[in-house]
Amino acid sequence: MPTEAKREAVAELREEIAAARTLIVSEYRGLNVKEIAEIRRALSKQDVKYRVVKNRLLKIAAEDTIGPALNPLLTGPTAIAFGIDEAGTAKAVIDATRPYNRIVRITGGVLGDRAIGADDVTRLAAMPSREVLLAKLAGGMQAPVGTLAGLFAAPLRNLGYALQQLAAQKASADPNAEA
Repeated sequence: MPTEAKREAVAELREEIAAARTLIVSEYRGLNVKEIAEIRRALSKQDVKYRVVKNRLLKIAAEDTIGPALNPLLTGPTAIAFGIDEAGTAKAVIDATRPYNRIVRITGGVLGDRAIGADDVTRLAAMPSREVLLAKLAGGMQAPVGTLAGLFAAPLRNLGYALQQLAAQKASADPNAEA
């Protein structure tokens, strides 16, 4: 029989799952409370929420949404990082757990409704952030437009140079004529 506290915990986990686009699952076996608090503080600076959760409660909270992707990752003592930016969340988790990399083991993650492995989380962390990728895309789209504008302006500019040279030739041939 579920208690009221468990119902509240499941409801809270459902809200966090709905708000997050990325979940990074890690096994924290061997960390003490102080070390988990340090990881949690480091991640909160990056707008990532880090929670130690009971696997059963998380399975119940995720069963309607991302349960099939998340359930295989929930083995052993589990801590989950909830984030919005995919690459930023993965990078923040790897950076925050780096001092404890012999103890903390990233087991995988969930992007949207798709599960990814621990190696994929590492590759995701190496990617630039969404803002950097969007800036590169905008720059790549703007370059051909600038080139096209230069090509359209070239004939008019060349006509102006030709007329200027013609006027200079006529002025040098007939010094009495006005330009």
